[in-house]
Amino acid sequence: MKKVLVVGGGGREHAIVDALSRSPQVEKIYCAPGNAGIASQAECVPIKDTDVQSLMDFARNNGIDLTVVGPEAALAVGIVDAFRAAGLAIFGHSRKASYIESSKEFAKELMEKYGVPTAAYRSFTSYAEALEYVSSRPFPAVLKYDGLAAGKGVVIAETLEEADAALKDMLLDEAFGTSGKVVVEDFLSGPEFSFMCFVDGSRVYPMPLSQDHKRAFDNDKGPNTGGMGAYTGLTFITEEDHQFALEAVLQKTADAMVAEGCPLSGVLYGGLMKTSEGVKVIEFNARFGDPETEVVLPLMDSDIYDVFEAVATGRELSSPIVWSEDRTMGVVMASKGYPGSYSKGYNIELNVGEDRCHRIFHMGTARSEDGSYRTAGGRVLMCVARAHDLASCKEEAYAMVKAIKCENLFYRNDIAHWAFE
Repeated sequence: MKKVLVVGGGGREHAIVDALSRSPQVEKIYCAPGNAGIASQAECVPIKDTDVQSLMDFARNNGIDLTVVGPEAALAVGIVDAFRAAGLAIFGHSRKASYIESSKEFAKELMEKYGVPTAAYRSFTSYAEALEYVSSRPFPAVLKYDGLAAGKGVVIAETLEEADAALKDMLLDEAFGTSGKVVVEDFLSGPEFSFMCFVDGSRVYPMPLSQDHKRAFDNDKGPNTGGMGAYTGLTFITEEDHQFALEAVLQKTADAMVAEGCPLSGVLYGGLMKTSEGVKVIEFNARFGDPETEVVLPLMDSDIYDVFEAVATGRELSSPIVWSEDRTMGVVMASKGYPGSYSKGYNIELNVGEDRCHRIFHMGTARSEDGSYRTAGGRVLMCVARAHDLASCKEEAYAMVKAIKCENLFYRNDIAHWAFE
């Protein structure tokens, strides 16, 4: 029987822990640092996800058979390289391979070199030069901070004034970090979707497609967030689109990373768009998406420990991964004010029964002294329903949301609207 350490403490990690809890091979799950909801399925360990040395010490001292990395920040500081150098099995990309997410410029150069379809772009370190370029181009303009920004380093500027403010944030005021670089892309239009795959070198194992909802409010209004909900069972993607995305985007990118000497060995997340010219890449992430993981992993009927262990050790899977034909939908409940400033510490009454088809994934919760849950983050909970059809998922997911009582949470009412239009 196996012991597993999951690194991270949000809804994505809760979904990973939940999937591992269904494995007959897994005896014990630890999560560092975890959260109040994860504590019902794993032993939470108070170690920060970027404290590599402490995580290595814990893995050694507790006989951990496999570590699974959730957050991009841990990958970017080289947790996988350190674990492998110490002979510890770990699922996730090397620091160099994770550049595909941590550097927008690296990703764009890779796609340009290997012919992966994406928007035209230019990179800048000079605020003045970037502003001059943007002012000479049609709007909207897509401005991306070249570094990790917790899903918030992208601005779609409708006017020169908006572009000017964003460039000042990114290049002068270091609002997102200190990389000192910005990528300016041509604006693409069309529905976006998420395509995650397990990748081991050139071996690519696809997961079900999903769609995230980034904007804070209904009708795709308001600021970009880390994601306000997601669903599977996309109606606007044809089989031809799906095959093109797998072969011409995900597989080609995996092969390109091998050719560049930094093979992938974890999850490759393609943030894609179906444009009038076909499927194109908006961004790559080097890990499970959040909140997409919460709607995708509940559909896995295979033993996820086998998948994690095979990718971590470079072993080819002996049989295809089996996925349910069901649909899933998840609605995020967030603190009022998110993604801006918000208050914490509000009491939560869950009032919802859980089973395999009705899951509540905790994204930002803590326990009060009396044992009740309270808010402890921007995104707090995600209610996920699984059913044979998306209409049933929607009905059941929102029934779960409405049963939860908390005076400081809000949510979108139109998750999966693309599927019903």
